[in-house]
Amino acid sequence: MNEQPENIVQTRGTTAGEMLKNARTTGRRKREISTISKLLCIREEFLTALEEGNYRVIPEDVYILGFARSYAVELGLNPDEVILKLKKELGLIKEEKKEKEEKKEEEVDFKSVVAKKHVTINKKAIVNWIKNAIQYVRKYWKWFAGGFGAFLVLLILIIMLFSGTKTPDEQPVNNTTENVATIKEPDFRYPVHEKYDKNKSFDSKSAKEARVVLQAEKESWVRIDDARGSSVFSRVLVPGDVFYMPLGDKFKATFGNVGAIDVWVDGQLIKKLGPANTKKTGISMAPDALKAVGFAE
Repeated sequence: MNEQPENIVQTRGTTAGEMLKNARTTGRRKREISTISKLLCIREEFLTALEEGNYRVIPEDVYILGFARSYAVELGLNPDEVILKLKKELGLIKEEKKEKEEKKEEEVDFKSVVAKKHVTINKKAIVNWIKNAIQYVRKYWKWFAGGFGAFLVLLILIIMLFSGTKTPDEQPVNNTTENVATIKEPDFRYPVHEKYDKNKSFDSKSAKEARVVLQAEKESWVRIDDARGSSVFSRVLVPGDVFYMPLGDKFKATFGNVGAIDVWVDGQLIKKLGPANTKKTGISMAPDALKAVGFAE
């Protein structure tokens, strides 16, 4: 595990890049960018750009956030704190705040409309209706009593009819042996990265039951979101890295280089989800949706 760097002073005015640089160069574990670059499989120039705040060097915001998260985790920083600062610096956080403010204004408008709407209830009409109903029941009480009695008799007959014990021939056969679907382990086209073997790959807890498995052919940033749009996985995969998808049909993926990712469904390789060096977002990771793409020959 990475140890939190010592003697790091972080103030409100500290940028995300300064936090990363201080974590790398301060304390007992001073480290070189070249060493971290090899470990994370991220170019040195990108890590230097993050520390200096020169984000134009990195092609897209999604790569900037992905690299920064991996870098922060490696340095022992809180990745969410770094990403929040980075979003503010990139101007991405303003749009989220604006949407929340618009939603609050809509809620206020709705409440004001409801408050202004007066619903008048004629209490006298309700009292008169209740009195008439009581008088009607008193007048025809015999009919009500007879109907209620007939309902009880019918209910008892139905219970007796369906509660009888079935004969041995009628008893359903209870099969205790369940049909457990066995999922074939993918025959990966590329050697699994030495750092992530079968038992240590990303989200290895899902390895035995995962129906969808990803393997990187080339370097690509990958993000997996749940049904609420929250990220459950975000990292740059390097050649050979394997990720086992959690079970469920609501996950969606974003690939920085969609053509660099092999997708296996139930042990079978499907066709590429897009051309190489192409970013693709909102791809459903449901097994049936992926199978509809077609299997690779």
